[in-house]
Amino acid sequence: MGNIGLDIAILGAGAWGTALAIALSERHRVSLWTREDDVIQAMRSERENRRFFPGYRLPDALKVVDSFDAAVESAGLVIVATPVAGLRPTLRRLRENRATSKPLFWVCKGFEAGTALLPHQVAAEELGGLDKSEHAGKDLVYGVLTGPSFAEEVARGLPTAVTLAANISGFARRLAPELHHPRFRIYPGDDLPGAETGGAVKNVIAISIGICDGLGYGLNARAALMTRGLAEISRLGVALGGKTQTFMGLAGMGDLILTCTGDLSRNRRVGLALAAGKTLAQILAELGHVAEGVNTAREAARLAEKLGIEMPIAKSIDSILHRGVTVRDAVESLLKRDMTEENS
Repeated sequence: MGNIGLDIAILGAGAWGTALAIALSERHRVSLWTREDDVIQAMRSERENRRFFPGYRLPDALKVVDSFDAAVESAGLVIVATPVAGLRPTLRRLRENRATSKPLFWVCKGFEAGTALLPHQVAAEELGGLDKSEHAGKDLVYGVLTGPSFAEEVARGLPTAVTLAANISGFARRLAPELHHPRFRIYPGDDLPGAETGGAVKNVIAISIGICDGLGYGLNARAALMTRGLAEISRLGVALGGKTQTFMGLAGMGDLILTCTGDLSRNRRVGLALAAGKTLAQILAELGHVAEGVNTAREAARLAEKLGIEMPIAKSIDSILHRGVTVRDAVESLLKRDMTEENS
């Protein structure tokens, strides 16, 4: 990795994939791939992703490609920019293409539906069973780019700071300076489970904040929910192998603050709509984008039960979204909980 720029393949042209392609094309050779043929053709002819990211022109240097094989063949770095549901099939396709020796990271946040696995655990399953002779002398390196970062602001070139956490700390330390620039600051780390837990569960807490704001409960209640929500994130993250200090940083507190207070937060908007009396089906239809907190609430509640961890906020959101409990009843149940020590 030198100073002449990297050959980067971005797999997925939703809002995040497109924003990263715009941001990274300034210094690197970027190929953007998506499986939607109509999106590819529109991006090529209009130099804009009107379906997922309207209003932002694609740089002339950015290549929009329709061949998965061609995108990854020449890449020195692969970025998976699909939702969590698309991570496993994308990794499987990379394995089938024998392209998993290339360093890669993903930008999705959440638990895999049905398995409650974090993205790096999905990667371990999909990439860990490879014939070792295929990678003789090479370690499989992968990680997550996460933190307080709305895609639209990244595309606009507004200052953003994120964490790159990898399974091999040296990889993150080597790669971060290549991608880092003054308006897209990247801090390397090695706490994959902690960084991913923070990115996943903050979406659930953001739904609760949307409900709180929608019901007019005020700023005191919002601050309390965010603080107690961070405690829930930390409990689960440590149980899954994360480090406590991670939750005080960009991948924990930073991402939580942004997602709970920013108007661009899809998960907060889910909570606002629930407070307004809309059904989940209505909300998701109107949203038009993935709100990872909806599925993550179920998986986080399941993990909390399995591991014996107190996560009353996450469990309340799960009960609203998936168990037919009304918003009012869930809120009343939370407010009536017995008093405990703050740090218990």
